[in-house]
Amino acid sequence: MLRIWSLIVLLSLPAMAGAGEFSGPVRVIDADTIDVGTTRVRLHGIDAPEINQECKTAQGAAFECGRWAADQVRALFQNRLARCQQVDIDRFGRTVASCVVGDVDMGQEIVSLGLAFAYTRYSEAYVLDEKGAAVNDRGLHAMRVQSPAQFRAVRTKGRSAPDPACVIKGNISKNGRIFHVPGQEFYDRTGIDTARGERWFCSAAEARAAGWRPARR
Repeated sequence: MLRIWSLIVLLSLPAMAGAGEFSGPVRVIDADTIDVGTTRVRLHGIDAPEINQECKTAQGAAFECGRWAADQVRALFQNRLARCQQVDIDRFGRTVASCVVGDVDMGQEIVSLGLAFAYTRYSEAYVLDEKGAAVNDRGLHAMRVQSPAQFRAVRTKGRSAPDPACVIKGNISKNGRIFHVPGQEFYDRTGIDTARGERWFCSAAEARAAGWRPARR
């Protein structure tokens, strides 16, 4: 019996030592959100523009900085093996974690390149990296950017349907008129600004008839 118990203890040690640790290939969702294997991860200590957020270039032109930042992070890390340490679970159910690829801290690299900001509400780990990026006008620091938190606060006002029977979101972006249905990847992040011509729809058929096309995911 003692031998069996000793074996159980030994077998349990690696799992105990690795509590909160996980790894897997990276799939980039946006500049601060990734999938690591089957785990949706919000990178700890950084905050990036939302995927549908626009910024202004130095010349004053509108620029889809959220998509651009996501594309830059994708070029760096897509399909590479990440090792992560869980820090928390956020209100959306995502695992908040610090992740490394090889010997590169993903959060630090993303902030250093000006693709996201230090999220000082939760961590000051990357404050100096952000300052370095700002001094050198890297990435977002060469643009006029509304803080992601402020952008989310404004967009949140248009996330709740005024009619519970009409919850399909008719969004307008550079890519055209696109509608999102509940359960799709970007549904919760998409806000509706009726002043810009965006609309709520009661059915996919109604959205199509009005000239909107379905989101791919």
